[in-house]
Amino acid sequence: MNNKKKIIAIVGPTASGKSALALALAKEYGGEIISCDSMQVYKRMNIGTAKPSALEMSEVRHHLIDVKEPTESFSCEDYVSLASSAIDLVSESGRLPIVCGGTGLYLDALLRGGNSAPSIDTSDIRAELSLRAKNEGIFALYEELLRVDPESAAAIHPNNVKRIIRALEIYIASGEKKSELDKRSKELESPYDATVIYLNYLNRDILYRRIDSRVDSMIKDGLVEETRALMAERVFELNRTASQAIGYKELFGFIEGRESLESAIETLKRATRRYAKRQVTWFSAKDYILPLDADSDNGLKTFEEIVNNAKKLFSV
Repeated sequence: MNNKKKIIAIVGPTASGKSALALALAKEYGGEIISCDSMQVYKRMNIGTAKPSALEMSEVRHHLIDVKEPTESFSCEDYVSLASSAIDLVSESGRLPIVCGGTGLYLDALLRGGNSAPSIDTSDIRAELSLRAKNEGIFALYEELLRVDPESAAAIHPNNVKRIIRALEIYIASGEKKSELDKRSKELESPYDATVIYLNYLNRDILYRRIDSRVDSMIKDGLVEETRALMAERVFELNRTASQAIGYKELFGFIEGRESLESAIETLKRATRRYAKRQVTWFSAKDYILPLDADSDNGLKTFEEIVNNAKKLFSV
């Protein structure tokens, strides 16, 4: 008998229609939505992260939205801890947990029951490594990683400061290689009976048009003003994760008077399309996804068709 908690996950590239589908399924099955988005956890980062509207959140309960100040750090480990607790809470109330978002790393860690990193406090080690990176240069740390964990080093770009420090931090704290911990973690059986529905676009141009339309709507809804307010809080200076959020940094040039709004908008659209490509590559490589085509040879399918096809996948 399968005693695992049953969940649905709705994943896919940005602007693919994940949130609308998750909302429809939550209403159909009596579910609650657990966000799987690395930026929606931050308060006041609303328009740029495409958070659900107040109406949508009043119709269906959402979890892991607005749980952190934008100057606070938030890790994959933090996500797994909060998301697994939310799933337990929703399941125990007799409702269906529906995970929705496009942060593939978070979903992977959640589905395998947790992150492979040690649970002890490693903030002191991280601070020391960050200081060394500043004083000695990141390549010195990369060479050290090559010595202690060459497999992890091979998978990390020599300029990726955050990932190099994280791999060394794990090794110093636990005495084990991150690459070995990752291998063991992937061998663990998932604690969930998960149906992972991936919204797929056969015609990529349709997705790109949706992205362009979303960016235009974000600008109209006040994305420039939201970015200005966050810059005034020094959010992007104090939180490296937030500073990498697509939707904000592309507007810095306009706000600082270095380029036109039209140019900044085009940069934002281009960056979002590239991000969508990376998401497609990530999810397409996962053997746990069930692809759901949002379009056909005749163009975009109706929302009703998409919902009905998703329900068929969940009942398989």
